[in-house]
Amino acid sequence: MNKVIRVPAFLLLPAGLLLSACGGVEPPAESAYAAREFAPAIARAPCKRNEETRQALFGDLHIHTSLSNDAWNFDVRVQPDDAYAYAFGEPILLPLGDDYRARRAQIDRPLDFAGVTDHAEFFGEQAVCQDPDAAGYASSFCEVMRSGEGRAPQLVMQIMSPFSKRKQSVCGDAGADCAVRTGNTWRHMIEAAQRWNDTSDNCERTTFIAYEYSSFRLGSNLHRNVIFRNTAVLQRPVSYLDVHREWDLWRILKEQCIDGDTGCDVLAIPHNSNISNGRMFAVDYPGASSVTEQAARARLRQQIEPVVEIMQHKGDSECRNGLQGVLGAEDELCRFERFEELAFSRFVGEGEEVGQCYDGPLADWLPHLGPNCLDRKNYARYALVEGLREQKRLGVNPFKFGLSASTDTHNGTGGGVQEADFPGHLGNGDSMPQQRVSFSPDNAGNAYNNPGGLIGVWAEENSRDSIFDALQRREVFGTSGPRIRPRFFGAWQLDAALCEGPDGTARAYAQAVPMGGDLPARAGDAPVFLVAATADAGSDRFPGTPLQRLQVIKGWADEEGNHHQRVYDVAGEANNGADVDPQTCAPRGDGFGQLCAVWRDPEFDAGVASVYYLRAVENPSCRYTAHQCLQLPAAERPGDCEQPLMDPVIQERAWSSPIWYTPDVSG
Repeated sequence: MNKVIRVPAFLLLPAGLLLSACGGVEPPAESAYAAREFAPAIARAPCKRNEETRQALFGDLHIHTSLSNDAWNFDVRVQPDDAYAYAFGEPILLPLGDDYRARRAQIDRPLDFAGVTDHAEFFGEQAVCQDPDAAGYASSFCEVMRSGEGRAPQLVMQIMSPFSKRKQSVCGDAGADCAVRTGNTWRHMIEAAQRWNDTSDNCERTTFIAYEYSSFRLGSNLHRNVIFRNTAVLQRPVSYLDVHREWDLWRILKEQCIDGDTGCDVLAIPHNSNISNGRMFAVDYPGASSVTEQAARARLRQQIEPVVEIMQHKGDSECRNGLQGVLGAEDELCRFERFEELAFSRFVGEGEEVGQCYDGPLADWLPHLGPNCLDRKNYARYALVEGLREQKRLGVNPFKFGLSASTDTHNGTGGGVQEADFPGHLGNGDSMPQQRVSFSPDNAGNAYNNPGGLIGVWAEENSRDSIFDALQRREVFGTSGPRIRPRFFGAWQLDAALCEGPDGTARAYAQAVPMGGDLPARAGDAPVFLVAATADAGSDRFPGTPLQRLQVIKGWADEEGNHHQRVYDVAGEANNGADVDPQTCAPRGDGFGQLCAVWRDPEFDAGVASVYYLRAVENPSCRYTAHQCLQLPAAERPGDCEQPLMDPVIQERAWSSPIWYTPDVSG
């Protein structure tokens, strides 16, 4: 399985990565980011619906519009206002062929909250390249950008090079033109979020001012979505073109936002990590040599990144079978939405096998042309376990994060996750159903993508403060699309009858810690958990799918550094006989509208730090590719409909944030 990788060195970096810094614009002083209040404070009315035991709210915090260069290059012309309109129930127009607005799209059910997160890297450049009166309009860079070749080497190197700088030929002396235009775009995004944020006591919709920091450093996807609590935000987004390391992003967000006196508050949500070449959750701490320095960086990461994205259109980043250093029985549900299978086939050379990511000297400088190695640090489950090891070594857990999901749509269609009605996510890249069901790159196939997921929070009310507080305390969950509502509480003693009666949730809050929390100091033989979920009822047009089972996933590490996993079925029935009619996609068999259990860990070792989370699993249903193949006339179906790369039948799911157990070593 492993391929030979020689020890990397700076001299091995591709010439393009080195040259991309030549003649570039120096990044601004960090004070240029200093937060300020962009809109007058509005005294909002208390929400009419406010629940002490918290309500499930569903949203999407990963949405791109035409302000993102890659979306523009696929003929998307949706603006932030359009994206919010779609998220909250209004129709919008998408491209088809030569017409930028030929298709109508409308979400099946409005979201509760949303944030447009356009790529900050080319805000200024894109505005220059679209303005014939701009001094940089005639530059070769702008010619490439306008050509629609959004993945041309000249542009890719800008977000891949560890030495990247903005181009003076585009941005002008000291980057002044791009700086002004970036500011204009940023204000445009802020104003759109403000227009759509409901401050009445109806609290029907909440928007967040946000953007994406899009590091593709050395060929590894290390993107983050930066989410602000309110209208006190950075004066300009921190972009990878100016700040190449994520820990510098964290530091600037803390120093220029959180530590200021403007009321600014912020967090960052890392992308799903399956194509990060082991770097999203790396523990090598470049530049931080002492344990004290490493602990400080780990603490900063925990503060700025309390939540990660486990699912989006690039697939599932929960887990993978067969990884080196992971022990325990195979998890059959780790075969879900394996986007990286196609990514590897594009980037791994002919006759070369996908192997373990290099983890030796100078690993942080090993270039990749794309995602082409497997590592347990690519997946959230194993990052959670690695965090337990770091907690023991450093006294702080850098990977103490909750689990969320979103779409990463580039159509501005946040929350458009209905498998039976998926309009694609990349403009003219998948505007035709034949594209959406085809896996062949030669046919511009895009079927290795999926509709993406939703982020859910347990919050008192649908408002910025309430939702942001839920994100910070990690009382958050992700779904692969359905609006499943999982509950997960942990304690040393729980009432065995919590699943009975209308006040079970209130009693759970009184007796236990919710998802995202730490078990208190040991006060029993083994921890006990309330696990519960409610199925998505769906809508009249698209009825929901019943639940099949609830599972508790447990992870821990041994002294040799191996990761261990256990998957416990704790409610429902795995072999319930439910399936799908392949000729119609109609579901068959029974399931559950609700599941609930009080479960105690049967293999608890008080001396071993452990992490637990809940996975709620639906009955089988059709993947969107199966739906759309059936909707096409038989003569128009690509061959991939008969021999699909991805399983046409899936099991949608939800993931709770974890609960952690740490042994008391004080005595």
